[in-house]
Amino acid sequence: MSSLTNFPSASGDSENNNPKYLTVQALTKYIKKKLDIDTHLQSIFVRGEISNFKHHNSGHMYLTIKDEKARIQAVMFQGDNKRLRFKPENGMKVLIQGKVSVFEAFGQYQLYIHEMEPDGIGALFLELEQLKKQLKKEGLFEEADKKTIAAFPEHIAIITSETGAAIRDMVTTIKRRYPIVHISLFPVQVQGQGSEEAIAAAISQVNHYPEKIDTILLARGGGSIEDLWSFNMERVIRAVYNSSIPIISGVGHETDTTLTDFAADLRAPTPTGAAELAVPSITELHYTVEQSRVHLNRLMQHKISQQKERLKSIHRSYAFQKPKLFIQEKTQYVDRLQEACQRQLTLIFSQKREQNKQLQQRLIQTHPRKKISNAKQELDNLTASLTKNRQQMMQQKRQQLQTMLDKLALLNPLYIMNKGFSVAYKQDGTIVKRTNQVQLEEHIDVALMDGKLACSITGMRSDKDE
Repeated sequence: MSSLTNFPSASGDSENNNPKYLTVQALTKYIKKKLDIDTHLQSIFVRGEISNFKHHNSGHMYLTIKDEKARIQAVMFQGDNKRLRFKPENGMKVLIQGKVSVFEAFGQYQLYIHEMEPDGIGALFLELEQLKKQLKKEGLFEEADKKTIAAFPEHIAIITSETGAAIRDMVTTIKRRYPIVHISLFPVQVQGQGSEEAIAAAISQVNHYPEKIDTILLARGGGSIEDLWSFNMERVIRAVYNSSIPIISGVGHETDTTLTDFAADLRAPTPTGAAELAVPSITELHYTVEQSRVHLNRLMQHKISQQKERLKSIHRSYAFQKPKLFIQEKTQYVDRLQEACQRQLTLIFSQKREQNKQLQQRLIQTHPRKKISNAKQELDNLTASLTKNRQQMMQQKRQQLQTMLDKLALLNPLYIMNKGFSVAYKQDGTIVKRTNQVQLEEHIDVALMDGKLACSITGMRSDKDE
């Protein structure tokens, strides 16, 4: 332990009587100081996989960085992690720049992360995928929420840069296809710092514009993913989704796709394509109108021809040739109809009168007075029947009672004794049934019809003796 004699000791520690021994705090401070002065550990680059990730309420991120053979605790404070363009997750492989030091409270070394980016995938792409997944889960890309684009718009708003080629191509296309529409340009910054806020504000401005606007064209020319990134920002996407006016998205070239395309009511491959989808072609409309006019004219000519033929047929008809005779025939036909109606009315009246009689009979039968009379008669019958049944039952029960009394009398000991029989009892009350139950000169009682006899046994004789 002599190698520790140069370590700093804890000053003012009354328990540290032997300078060779250090406190845990002093040892931890010494190790931390050694690591902090090691320039190789103050700016290191580490590749690893995230596990045990926790984003604390304080804003700090706590995680473990590991590979196949080792792991190290790490922390990324809020001041550093607020610059992240993606959300760290367990299992994600990352590239880290930071330093190694000691967390004195636990006496463990850990990695303090200053910068972090995904390993093997671009940070922008990862951020895009994470935001896309989140917004899709919230329902911002649902087809059921898409608004219908106006077929014949009167007023179109274009949100794009006023200096790019996109605005010129869009205006030229709209004027060529549908020159009667009114166009309003809302110029915005479409890339760089502040573009996100500008685009979202322009969408809100159009929605609150005093004049009625039918369609919004949100567009910009092609570029790299960084150039188009403003159209992947959450604020812009939510502004597109919340717009009450239908939006056509035309961002970048045909192969470019932004999250704005998913939130918009209609996606166009290019700004020019958005202009073509926003308005109809007036040339095609003229052609359609002309075709409709020709078709309508043919239909009218055919209808007129049919009506002419019908008119000729009417002129040739019997009614026009002999109108007086025609009227007479129709008058006779009316007379026959009247007679048939009269016969039918008479028949119906007769049927209804018969039905009325039947209903009156049924009403009499169901009248409350009739029901009361029937119920009273039925009550009298039931009362008579009940009285008769009660009398018969009483007579039957009397006969049954007398029979039982007769049977009970036969079992009465007094009835047997009245015929000359008696019962012998021992002094303890036991009935004497056999001769072997008593002894000579034993006293017994003999019960007769009108009392008892006190007797003494002077002799015994059994059936066997006889």
